[in-house]
Amino acid sequence: MPTLYTVIRRPLITEKGMTVKETQNTLVFEVALKATKTEVKQAVETLFKVKVNGVRTATVEGKERRRGKFAGYRPDWKKAYVRLKDGEKMPEYLNSL
Repeated sequence: MPTLYTVIRRPLITEKGMTVKETQNTLVFEVALKATKTEVKQAVETLFKVKVNGVRTATVEGKERRRGKFAGYRPDWKKAYVRLKDGEKMPEYLNSL
């Protein structure tokens, strides 16, 4: 089993992520491309000591980037929406924003 920090790469702090956090009790993370929903759920529950209601994932395709005449692609990455159970407190790193 992969370690917690290889499953969860970083929290995604965007306008959409903050709106979802406040209205739907949901956290948004960038996760490993091969991470499963079960691994993400276990990692969040262990790291933040909260109960998870459900996990939704989305694979984001990398965009084409150019440097003059040279073109390449950014890598694909995976996003996870983690919904907490009712009554659970939000982790501290998001409350200070």
